[in-house]
This record gives sequence, C-alpha cells and structure tokens, in this order.
Amino acid sequence: MIAPWWLFGLVFALAWLLTGALRRYALARNVIDVPNARSSHKTPTPRGGGISFVVAFVAGMLAMGAGGFVAWSVVCGVAVAGAWIALIGFLDDHGHIQARWRLLAHFIGAGWGLYWMGGVPALSIGGLPLEAGWLLNIAAAFYLVWLLNLYNFMDGIDGLASVEAICVTVGASVLYFLTGAGDAGLAPMLLAAAVLGFLIWNFPPAKIFMGDGGSGFLGLTLGILSLKAGWQAPELFWAWTILLGVFIVDATLTLLRRLIRGEKVYEAHRTHAYQYASRKWGSHVSVTLTVLAINVLWLFPMACLVALGKMDGSLGMAVAYAPLVIAALRLKAGVREPASA
Repeated sequence: MIAPWWLFGLVFALAWLLTGALRRYALARNVIDVPNARSSHKTPTPRGGGISFVVAFVAGMLAMGAGGFVAWSVVCGVAVAGAWIALIGFLDDHGHIQARWRLLAHFIGAGWGLYWMGGVPALSIGGLPLEAGWLLNIAAAFYLVWLLNLYNFMDGIDGLASVEAICVTVGASVLYFLTGAGDAGLAPMLLAAAVLGFLIWNFPPAKIFMGDGGSGFLGLTLGILSLKAGWQAPELFWAWTILLGVFIVDATLTLLRRLIRGEKVYEAHRTHAYQYASRKWGSHVSVTLTVLAINVLWLFPMACLVALGKMDGSLGMAVAYAPLVIAALRLKAGVREPASA
C-alpha cells in the first residue's frame, strides 16, 4: 500500500515548528540544562525538545491508522507505549521522579508494547531455535527497558541521539523494501521524518536538547519496532540490532565496567566512548558525523547481509559489533576519569 507521502512532510514540519515553540517555552520557564562537572556541553541550553517529535510521530501514526496504512495494533503498541514513556520523561525533566518509580513505569511501557506486538517472535541463535514463551518475553521486556535507558545515557552530545535514530529507521525501511516488505517501513520512516524536524534545532551547536522524554521515547519505540520486525522475518530483528550497534555496544560496555567497579550506574557521568571521543577531538559534530559514517558504511551493509539471508543473524551481529567493541575499548569506555578531568 502506498502511503500519502505528503504526510511525512507534515510530520517533519510539525516537529520542526513544535521544537521552536518548546524552546521558547523552556526559556520562559527556565527549563534549562546547566553545565556541570559531568556535562559534555559548556553552554546552558533549553531541554525537553524531544516532545516535539513525540507529538508529531503519534499524530502521524494516528493518521496512518485511520487511513489503513498501519495496523491499529502497531499504532497502539508503538505510539501509546512511546507517549507514556515520553510523559514520564517530561515530568522528570520538570521535577523529579524517584528512580524506582521511573523503572516501574518503564516496565509498564515495555509490557504494553509487547502485548500489542503479540509478544516475542520465534528467533534462533547460531541456528538453534528459541521458541517464544514466558521466559523469552521476560527477556524481551528487559531488552526494551535497557534500550530505553541506554538511549538516555547516549544522549549526551549535540545531535548524536537524533542522527542515530534517523540512521536506524531509514536503514530499516530500506531493508524492508529490499526484502519485499515495504509497508512495514512506514512507521520507521514516519519516525525518521519527525526526528529530522527536531534535528534541525539539535544539530551541533544544539539550540535545544531532547531531554529524557525524547530519548526514552526513542529507545522504547526503536526496541518495539525491532521486535515487530522479528514477526516479519527473524533475520530482520537481528538486522535491527546491528543497526543499533553503536549505542548498544558503547552503553553496555560502559555499564559493565562501572558495575564491576561497584559504581552507582544511575548517577551522571561522562565515561562513555562517545564522551571521551568528544573531549579528545574537541568537537561534538566530529563524533556525530563519525557515528553517521559508521552506520552508513559498516552497520547498514552488515544488516543487509543478514536481512537478505547471506549470513546468520547472531553471527552477523557478532561480526558487526567486533570493531565497535575494539573502538570503544580504545576510547576507554567505562574507564573512570582522572581526578583532574
């Protein structure tokens, strides 16, 4: 089914206009991210702009559902769960919600999304089948909550989280087209259009940050869409995990190293590989564009091999992640900063 392409333009324009309005609102209400010793930026900057692409995407999904272009189960699973997480993040941006209540809300959102996606599809690792069941669904809930939180961790320099989301969604849409499942790419492309409208304001030097509402929304939404891809074809789920490789590798490796040292992982820090890289290179834009290049020149071709059945999914993910792990280690991901830093 051919979607009305003007709708993507409207979603892009709506996100762009709303971001500008949210910037004025944040300045008026003093919703400002003030730099501190753990920040990667130096200038006080409005935050909470990610709500713009949340609103634009949800509105677009409702229009897609009403027009019969996207199944209502997808609209309910993706848009409602994402909006719920965005609301929690928005409230946290404007005040403070205790970590345990945020985590509970995250699992509620993950459970809602899994319910409307029909749970976890049957997958295989190295040719060994993993039948869908309660244990796999619990693992999927933790997978979604981890993606939600890691996206928040990785939203630390200008434009990075936005560029990553656009690379993943556009890449996935192309894979759907190549595998004859073009309609499945409508929701990811709609999300790409919404985030692009925000990126105009967020590209280095950023005029506004997306905030926890936007980053959490992206993490959960991309996770739900990746599981939905598994119902289309198991290979497509693995392709999505490959496309998300930069964020998954950096955040997971950093978390593991901090856990081993016994640090409080929920406390702010700046020891991710991308944060070390931004300080080493003295530039946010250099890191953001490097991530763009990695996605286009390395991860997307690897995802293509898996999606087209040229390589086993779990093997393809391992091969795709290997150089990312090496790069993250070389950049000292998770290594404690010197006291003088």
